[in-house]
Amino acid sequence: MSNEELELLLLKRAQNISSQKSLAKEIGFSVGKVNYVLNALINKGFLKADRFLNADNKRKYSYILTDEGIKERITLTKKFIVRKKAEYEELQRDLEMMSNIDFSR
Repeated sequence: MSNEELELLLLKRAQNISSQKSLAKEIGFSVGKVNYVLNALINKGFLKADRFLNADNKRKYSYILTDEGIKERITLTKKFIVRKKAEYEELQRDLEMMSNIDFSR
């Protein structure tokens, strides 16, 4: 998974992140990597992080997608779709080429 794909995934799941640890386990990345990318998204202005001041665990945050984050999510989604369409078309060509091979020799 590329950094862009990870950013897109985190932007898509931002408002449902219960903890960085559980998210990291779910998507198969280290907590450090998830933390690094979330902080990068915050620094770029795509996410806001708010602490739950009334919670027992003061280290819990809620992540909120900003207007710029919504725009970035749309941009990354479009790039992702273009890339996946190109991959699909290449696989279709490979399949067609393989179908035309005579294996009876």
